[in-house]
Amino acid sequence: MRRSVVAGNWKMHGSSASIAQLLDELKALHVPDVDVIVFPPSTYIALAIERTNGAAIAVGAQNIHFETAGAFTGEVAAEMVADLGATHALVGHSERRELFGETDATVARKFSAVRRARMTPVLCVGETLAEREAGRAEAVVSRQLDAVLQSADAATVAGALIAYEPVWAIGTGRSASPADAQEMHRSIRARIRARFGEAADEVRILYGGSIKPSNAAALFECADVDGGLVGGASLDAKQFIEICRAA
Repeated sequence: MRRSVVAGNWKMHGSSASIAQLLDELKALHVPDVDVIVFPPSTYIALAIERTNGAAIAVGAQNIHFETAGAFTGEVAAEMVADLGATHALVGHSERRELFGETDATVARKFSAVRRARMTPVLCVGETLAEREAGRAEAVVSRQLDAVLQSADAATVAGALIAYEPVWAIGTGRSASPADAQEMHRSIRARIRARFGEAADEVRILYGGSIKPSNAAALFECADVDGGLVGGASLDAKQFIEICRAA
């Protein structure tokens, strides 16, 4: 039985005061069968770790560089956030791919860097609306996935998290139907099984894309949906707690 995971990606939102308040409210959350992770902006990772001390809430980074050190002004290495106490890092989020030109090859290097730092990578994959309407959704997600699978081993993949985020459902208020989500999650697991066999049964695959308290339970009931990567709703303690309880 795979443990459910609910993660909150706060993107470029928050201040010291608002994050402290949000975390204080989340610390009251008690869902022993769900792993809870928050991804604050990098400037607030240390604050989040300090504020969640003793609580069952993990803290991760929204982005890392694939090198350990170097002349990369403005970048942060995986080892640096691990040194603060972060345990997870997002790689391949659609906004990084679209707005900052990250390629499949770059994402694969970042995935390896997160593992090198002994953290858990959260690999984000997903198609645009145009790609889905052209009937290419599965091919696009498979390509993004294969870029990482080809340089990983079964244990590495089994220990990672994968987040399917249809780009057309991120921040739009639209969400994939439970049937749409299950179909793609099943495809992702089958792709992993074809390469690594039974290790695919251990991989936890999250759905992301306009998750709200009103649709969370139906999505989480799907056989291959093991939780969610939550955007806007994770900035509201009440909504995020409701989503965690739905898992």
